[in-house]
Amino acid sequence: MLNYNTALVALGTTNFELVVNFYSQLLSQQPHPYQPKRYAQFNLLGLRLGIFQPQVSHEKEFNDSARSGLSLCLEVENLEEAIAVLNDLGYPPPGQINVASHGQEIYAYDPDGNRLILHQSL
Repeated sequence: MLNYNTALVALGTTNFELVVNFYSQLLSQQPHPYQPKRYAQFNLLGLRLGIFQPQVSHEKEFNDSARSGLSLCLEVENLEEAIAVLNDLGYPPPGQINVASHGQEIYAYDPDGNRLILHQSL
């Protein structure tokens, strides 16, 4: 049996600096570790979010405009404040707040079109 110690979600992007700046502002933290034009990592409670620049030989794979089934779900204390941050960043959520069994949530997208689900628990 394999033992897993931690998990890492990684987003590949050809818009490295734009995406890193977006998550720096959204998550209110600077990446660590950080390697310009190569790798940035944000450390959240229970999750590490890594953003990487694909090698030139793999860029086509990351330029596909089809949306992934993957969603980055972030629990926030105040959904209205999170929406205001997204608006300030220039990436307003396209829809309205939805009521789900676990609380309120809204869908948004990062600069590369990766789906974010921001939710506030009941």
